[in-house]
This record gives sequence, structure tokens and C-alpha cells, in this order.
Amino acid sequence: MPQQQPEHSPEHSPSSLADAAASGEAIERLRYIEHKGKRVLLADGSGFDHDQLIEGIKAVPQFVTKQPEHSVLLLCDFTGTQFTKETIEQLKLATVFDRPHIAKAAWVLSHNLHQVLLDSIQTFSARKIPVFATREEALDYLVS
Repeated sequence: MPQQQPEHSPEHSPSSLADAAASGEAIERLRYIEHKGKRVLLADGSGFDHDQLIEGIKAVPQFVTKQPEHSVLLLCDFTGTQFTKETIEQLKLATVFDRPHIAKAAWVLSHNLHQVLLDSIQTFSARKIPVFATREEALDYLVS
């Protein structure tokens, strides 16, 4: 099935994506990037503190659920991020809410999320989200 492009034009700027969801630094790191000719929505949560991570996690489904079903290639980068019980619960909810709109998703982690917690997120959301060590590996997977 061919990938549908989100309703926003390629000229849609990162700041206007941020405005569509909310405001704040976490939201500014939600933007489209291009990889091998395909658009990927990057949710860059690398190095976020607790509050930024909560804001960022909540912003993703607010934006993604406005896109056509099965249209979004989503890359979430959590490199260097510390997870708490609250952020895990927010991730569980976000992965459920945006599931119908995701064509493919991948996460970048730096050994900062225990496999048991990752498994609980995937079980709760009924999604298998591949994890990669680098953005490049994740992007290659998403566009393959």
C-alpha cells in the first residue's frame, strides 16, 4: 500500500507544526524531516527532563491523530532521556491514541528504558515498536 502524505504541505514549517499542537520547547522538537525522499515525523525527545518529556509525549498524538489513518512515519528519539513511572504511563496512552494514524514507527533509545518497561508499553498499545541505537538506523527502517 503506498504511503499517504499527511495533509500538511511539504512547505509546512516546524514552527507551524508546533503551533498546531501546543507551545514550548518540547513541541518545537516535533517536526518533519526527509529521509531518502520520504517524510518522517521526528519527535526529538533526546535529553529531555521529566516535564519536557511529558509535554512532548502528549504533543505527538495531538498532532498525529489529525493526520489520515496509516499515513505517518514516526521516529521518536529518546536518547539520554530519563523515564519515570509517569512518563511510561503517558507513553502507553500516546501509543494507543496515535496507533490508527501510524504507518510505521521506530524509537531511538540509549539503554535508558528497561526491556520490561518497553514490553509493557508495546503490550498495552498492541504495537510492536522497533528500537534502534541511532537515528540513521531508525530512519532507514522507517523508509524501507
